[in-house]
Amino acid sequence: MSATSTLPTALTPENVPLRSGPPTREELLVYYPAKFTWEQLKTFINSGDLGLLKRDKKLQQRYDQWSAGIRKQYGSMVNYLLTHRLQWGKRDSLSMLHSQLDNAEPHSNGIPSMNGTTAAENLETAPGELPLIPAGAPSYFTADTPQGLISIIMNDWPYSVPPEIEHTLVWTRLPILPPALPPSIEKRLLQDGLWGFTGSLTPPPSPDRIPEYLPALAEWGVTLDSLVRSPPGTEEEETLVKKMGEHVDKFVKMRWKESEWETAWFVNPPRLQSVPGLAHIHVFARYKSREETQEWIAARK
Repeated sequence: MSATSTLPTALTPENVPLRSGPPTREELLVYYPAKFTWEQLKTFINSGDLGLLKRDKKLQQRYDQWSAGIRKQYGSMVNYLLTHRLQWGKRDSLSMLHSQLDNAEPHSNGIPSMNGTTAAENLETAPGELPLIPAGAPSYFTADTPQGLISIIMNDWPYSVPPEIEHTLVWTRLPILPPALPPSIEKRLLQDGLWGFTGSLTPPPSPDRIPEYLPALAEWGVTLDSLVRSPPGTEEEETLVKKMGEHVDKFVKMRWKESEWETAWFVNPPRLQSVPGLAHIHVFARYKSREETQEWIAARK
């Protein structure tokens, strides 16, 4: 076999058909190339306005058409998720997209199912309803939430992220925030949500870089005046906000090991949630090169 015959075939519209429904990785590369860099995405997240994270406009149109059919078939997007897409405690077997972690344990957090039962045994519930939370489960999401209360799936309709970034959703049958929020930060959490970064040896990019990246958001009409974010809080308030995200941060670090992955995670506030009533965490994850892993390990010695 000649050397030229072993080269991968370039992806083009001629050899990647444009379908309907959730896209394949090849379709994303050919028809919906990333609008944002990894550095830009981290800056948008750290800016305090998670609304800056966007899906490609053409992909959004495709999603809108698909979701209209889903609502007609299932009655609502929540019904679709509960009766079909979410697979509590099990590995994601339905996604058109794939992860480096596909061969890992379902959640890699070392936590067994509730009370020794299987995930399926925990899910006796009417179609379209959120399964009952077993006795003894935590009242809100924690880093050691049992597998049967979690469904980790690839985002079938990812935001406009570079090819090397995986966009994963961590759905949970538990609320992510505790029922009683500290009064001093309650309004901020409900407007801004939560976010964090793992696996990097350098601090996340400063929000001050937003003006530099506004051109990338021009087609969405984003301006500095249109940003929705809270002013910086006091030192005490900033500490409280960080504490609210501790369990999510720990969970992310357990699944996406920092020596191998760099991540940016976030929890949308109610104003940005596409499926109200179902709690979920977004994780952007980048698999590191061997050199980066060695650098991380050396820095931790």
